[in-house]
Amino acid sequence: MDKLLSSWSSSAKSLPESYVFPVDSRPGDTNVPFCNTFPVIDLEAALANDRHDAIQQILKACQDFGFFQVINHGVNNDLVSDTMNVVKEFFNMPNEDKASVYSEDPSKKCRLYTSTYDYDNEKVHLWRDNLRHHCHPIEDFINLWPQKPARYRDVVREYSLQVDNLSSRILELISEGLGLEPGYFGDGLTGSQLFSVNHYPPCPNPNLALGLPKHCDACLITFLLQDEMYGLQVYRNGEWFGVQPIPNAFVVILGHQAQVISNGKLISPEHRAITNSKNHRTSIVYSINPKPDTIIEPAKALINKSNYPLYRAFQFKEFLKAYEVKKDYNEGALEDFKIKEELKEESSHKTRDQGCENQLGDLHLTK
Repeated sequence: MDKLLSSWSSSAKSLPESYVFPVDSRPGDTNVPFCNTFPVIDLEAALANDRHDAIQQILKACQDFGFFQVINHGVNNDLVSDTMNVVKEFFNMPNEDKASVYSEDPSKKCRLYTSTYDYDNEKVHLWRDNLRHHCHPIEDFINLWPQKPARYRDVVREYSLQVDNLSSRILELISEGLGLEPGYFGDGLTGSQLFSVNHYPPCPNPNLALGLPKHCDACLITFLLQDEMYGLQVYRNGEWFGVQPIPNAFVVILGHQAQVISNGKLISPEHRAITNSKNHRTSIVYSINPKPDTIIEPAKALINKSNYPLYRAFQFKEFLKAYEVKKDYNEGALEDFKIKEELKEESSHKTRDQGCENQLGDLHLTK
């Protein structure tokens, strides 16, 4: 518990050396501008006006940016506020009330910890505490969630159900936009879901520290809820840009698995979380992940003789192992799963052969 920032950061007069990032990765003093072109999609209005137009808005955002903010999304605004309030209540509790959830064992399905899962071996610590737990199916995990605040389980349960429903709607629109069959993002690709809260206390020197370093998400898709404090930045065309918080909006961020399944048509953006010296900041991350044994590969509907597969098939647990072993959390995490140039011609022959087999299958079915 003594490692938790919330246990000691308020009395820190200077930034401990173990939290100082290398020069090439620290945020520095440069004023990072907000980007006015980051997409904001009014889901209710877009769908009411024209479903096809709504799909194209989402698809373009996923292709050009890899993320977008969504408003009027169907998750109850009072519930959104209540969930943010209850997780802030959790972090404001005395240490003795949080002690039952604190753990340094990364295998635990619900735990409070600081920095990363590997605190004792990391080169530099992150300026954040994190609470995370599994939440799908809820009945399997809710008894592991924090018992305090007393309303935590009821509020987060309803939030998880509504965000899960939103994620299904968004993924179905993405699937339709890519030309995939209905229900493509089924239980295998979305069967593991995590609720995660990042708590960033005021930092003595925000120019030297980071709440989260530059990274791409390993999951399929993330639904991020920010509080009113700015802290999210996205790396685009060699520059950092700030993402302005919008009340009750979700930041929808594509993960590496979406990039693979779309065969590179959609991108997983690099982003980070900065700190500030005056205010606490809280963000809630709801990440949608494939089940460990699920095979991840470019969707077959997107592969033909002019569009070779860019990635080989792999199990999601294989990707996660490589992601953690290499500790390359950016585009390089996909390097071992890319199909090398010399294999693409062989792949194209297989695609043509498979096309013939599919035609024969269709003929057989129509007899």
